Amino acid sequence: MNLVQQQLSSFESEQSVQRLVVYFANTKGGQSPTLEAIGHWPIPGNSLPPLETDQELRAPSPDRRWYPLQEGTMLLGVLRAERLKNLNGWPESLDQRLQSTASALTHCLSLELEKKKLLEELNHQQEQIGLMVHQLRNPLTALRTYAELLLRRIGSENQNRTLVEGLLSEQDQLNRYVNALDGLSQKTLPYKEAHQDHLLLPPLLPDVSDINVRSLLTPLIDRAATTSRFQGRDWKGPSDWPTWTEEPRPSREGVIAEIVANLLENAFRYSPQSASIGLHLMNDGICIWDSGIPIKQEEVQRIFQRGYRGKNSQENQGSGLGLALGREFAEQLGGTLDLISSPRSLNESLPLVGNAFVLSIPIEPRQV
Repeated sequence: MNLVQQQLSSFESEQSVQRLVVYFANTKGGQSPTLEAIGHWPIPGNSLPPLETDQELRAPSPDRRWYPLQEGTMLLGVLRAERLKNLNGWPESLDQRLQSTASALTHCLSLELEKKKLLEELNHQQEQIGLMVHQLRNPLTALRTYAELLLRRIGSENQNRTLVEGLLSEQDQLNRYVNALDGLSQKTLPYKEAHQDHLLLPPLLPDVSDINVRSLLTPLIDRAATTSRFQGRDWKGPSDWPTWTEEPRPSREGVIAEIVANLLENAFRYSPQSASIGLHLMNDGICIWDSGIPIKQEEVQRIFQRGYRGKNSQENQGSGLGLALGREFAEQLGGTLDLISSPRSLNESLPLVGNAFVLSIPIEPRQV
């Protein structure tokens, strides 16, 4: 509306123009659309009637022209221009200017309609997310109940106890995801500037001010060890924990767990069944390695591009976003994420050939 009035007021210097009116098409309650006046120059003392009911406009006049606000085959509105009487012809420059004004208003209205459509779709999606979250809570609660009952029935020395405890741990993690989704569906997210950090996933950690890398990695290592036993492959976890993994870090660095979890999932998904997998801790970072087929040199950088999937992963489902996001968030933490085709170059205990994804992390947490 501000743009309409601004555009119309810009014609004050045109002495030959007597009146300008902008009409927008409006449909209410499934009725036939009407063309309602929403902008005038000069501003009248009272509102103008809809175009269809203005009897004066039904008669043609050489002093009046209409400029449609048309997007493709859809008429969005119209610009009505009237000049002073007893003037000879319409100046070409004025006609071109009015056409340009109509084009600008058409583009603006088209964007407004598209915005409205997108907001309606977003609201619908939020409602659907809310319904799905509500439906997810029931089976998750049931799974936890069954796991707790099973834990009571087996003794403390039972070799399967760690498996059940792992189920409860994963259920807690799922609950955090569900709670995060629930928050997305119930409130409007605050606007953030483009330069601000964004997490790979919503914060899924308990409400604590500080964390440490060891607490982040321990459940991931336990999960990887269990997956390896199930697949019948070798798994090698860290033999020692450097001091920096025990030191407090801000909770926003919980995204480290998401990056590592994605790298481990990729290793299990894309490396051959016979390949061993492991997690190695260095003085300044974390290495997730496998002894599988090395990623080709020409793909080493391309696999970090959004949407790109390496030739070795074509047979498996995936979005091609994990590594790209992992590198982006590593850089936001002040670190890096790189691929090395010879794990042994990092440590002599690692395989000579394979793939090693190295997440380098600043020992001192980055201040923001």
